[in-house]
Amino acid sequence: MEASRPNPGVTKPGVTYTETPGYFRRLTAIDWLFGAALMAAVLFALNRYAAYMDGYERVILLLTAPTFAALGWHWKPVRWLIPLVALLSLWAVSLYGGSLGAAEQKFVLKYMLSSQSAILWMSALFVFSTVFYWIGLLARSDTGGAIGSRLCWAAVVMGFIGMMVRWFESYLIGPDIGHIPVSNLYEVFILFALITALFYLYYEGHYATRQLGAFVLLIIGAAVAFLLWYTVSRDAAAIQPLVPALQSWWMKIHVPANFIGYGTFALAAMVGTAYLLKSHGILADRIPSLEVLDDVMYKSISVGFAFFTVATILGALWAAEAWGGYWSWDPKETWALIVWLNYAAWLHMRLMSGLRGRVAAWWAVVGLLVTTFAFIGVNMFLSGLHSYGEL
Repeated sequence: MEASRPNPGVTKPGVTYTETPGYFRRLTAIDWLFGAALMAAVLFALNRYAAYMDGYERVILLLTAPTFAALGWHWKPVRWLIPLVALLSLWAVSLYGGSLGAAEQKFVLKYMLSSQSAILWMSALFVFSTVFYWIGLLARSDTGGAIGSRLCWAAVVMGFIGMMVRWFESYLIGPDIGHIPVSNLYEVFILFALITALFYLYYEGHYATRQLGAFVLLIIGAAVAFLLWYTVSRDAAAIQPLVPALQSWWMKIHVPANFIGYGTFALAAMVGTAYLLKSHGILADRIPSLEVLDDVMYKSISVGFAFFTVATILGALWAAEAWGGYWSWDPKETWALIVWLNYAAWLHMRLMSGLRGRVAAWWAVVGLLVTTFAFIGVNMFLSGLHSYGEL
């Protein structure tokens, strides 16, 4: 038999040891090329736009190269996703020629790559992806699942292009208007859909199963439906100036970290739904094993909890800068704490008492209701300092 050598000089009779290559020795030439291209892009951006950035933004930009390089080394699809989004976004930006009116005059912008067009494409592709994932699940069709997966990837690409171009469009309106597009309910719903989809696609590849797409895309489809309703009924796609409290670099890191938490919690809830169905014998022969479902639930909640914790700490620091206090028991803060305590208790029970099975799955599903109220319900029924996304 073969095994990786545990320690130098330690051997066992009858066992042939093979050396496990170090992390960097496992990287290919394409991996190094990807990392070098990211660093070159960051240095170019710093050279050209450093005058428009403060010190914090320069540090964040510098950290993106090693961060996304490591992500691309770990998860190979990132190596084509980032360049593709970057190239198409830059093409769209070049078509504007400095005028926002080009979005209505040029065919490619009007129907494909302006922010609103790209986000509409994202929405449609997510809907079609949901349909094909369900066809694949119910008909036991590998083709249906494969088409659903490709449509989901296409939706992610269009969604990120929409976000990048929207960011540029905000600066075309005015340098004092320009901001990263994570400032209101319309923009964060797009972010939520993209983050949830990305985490699902990672697990889809990691576990080599597409059967969970039918469940996870339901929550993304619900977010898209809300987004479309919100766009039509509230003209939410219009780019608005930031209120004073949001004119802070904290927003650039607090909001994405927060929505990594929301996205992974939602994913865990939908996987928990699949777990409950399989454990009751419903679609049991078409859903992955309970062990796989349990593992995805645990990993999703663990990742989400880590990012949500960071987001909560960053939020407290931002509150101290904006309002003069770290915590004010504002409704949004209170419900964020409730969400945090809910998943802290879930993880504590998992690690200390071995929480598994239907109880863990039901808890994950109920956790989505708590998270949804913190995400949307507070905006609908309560008011406070965080009133930036009213319905």
